[in-house]
Amino acid sequence: MEKQGYVYILALKPNGVLYIGVTSNLVKRIWEHKQGEAEGFTNKYNVKQLVYYEACDSIESAIFREKRLKKWNRNWKVRLIEKQNQHWKDLYLDLLD
Repeated sequence: MEKQGYVYILALKPNGVLYIGVTSNLVKRIWEHKQGEAEGFTNKYNVKQLVYYEACDSIESAIFREKRLKKWNRNWKVRLIEKQNQHWKDLYLDLLD
């Protein structure tokens, strides 16, 4: 059985810096970003607000989707976020419910 994957977008603030990532454990990975345990871009720019995520059937399909989203222009990414999260709410707490 293949492991499910997730593509997610973090933001510093509405219409601010965006980061697109992929993981097989969304709750754990976002917690790592929020705690500053994810070294690199998100730590450097303090990008910790989960504004978008989508589940994929496998980690491979999540990686494929992540690569496609990273090629999108900024306006397309903003529209994708706002289609599901108009007010740029941090969705992390929703994951914990």
